[in-house]
Amino acid sequence: MSTNLFSIVQAAGWPIWPLLLASMIAVALIGERFYSLRKSRVVPPGLLQRVLQEIRQNKNGIDEEALHELERHSPLGRVLAAGLRNRNASREVMKESIEETGRAVMHDLERYLTTLGTIASIAPLMGLFGTVVGMIEMFGSQGGAVGTHDPTVLAHGISTALYNTGFGILIAIPSMIFWRHFRALVESFVMDMEQQAIFLVEVLHGERGENV
Repeated sequence: MSTNLFSIVQAAGWPIWPLLLASMIAVALIGERFYSLRKSRVVPPGLLQRVLQEIRQNKNGIDEEALHELERHSPLGRVLAAGLRNRNASREVMKESIEETGRAVMHDLERYLTTLGTIASIAPLMGLFGTVVGMIEMFGSQGGAVGTHDPTVLAHGISTALYNTGFGILIAIPSMIFWRHFRALVESFVMDMEQQAIFLVEVLHGERGENV
């Protein structure tokens, strides 16, 4: 199996090496995003309840050290800490601070997704480029020789050149699937954080009870 794969890579020529590099980058990014975009890491369950309990126990407010710890805890912690820093301000000021932090958190959650989406978009083009290069080299070598226009040889050369296109599509399909999956995951996390942050604002301003 490994010998066949190596022979395919060797037959496809030098254009397949950028595709192999793109595939390794895509696999690395998918693995990293799977690890980083876990719900328990981004929106830990029970965090809002713990924050509300801390507020009940400390009527004078949460100290700065506790806020720093909350910020380091998770992306949701960063959003909630932004609201708590402005708990004595108006509702509008609290929401603005939460929205600003939320945009920064969303930017962090979308890290590497642009690269993954770019790989999904250009991999088929890179494969097509490799196929064109292979066919140009094949027809160039055939054109210089007399009596070598064997249809079998030409068919084999074309199939070999098409390895690049096939490999490019093979890279693009999973990359696109995971890119869309991670984008949807980030959007759901942001929506969840926004709802919890609004709940915190309403509790601090006495507009809602503390039962989540």
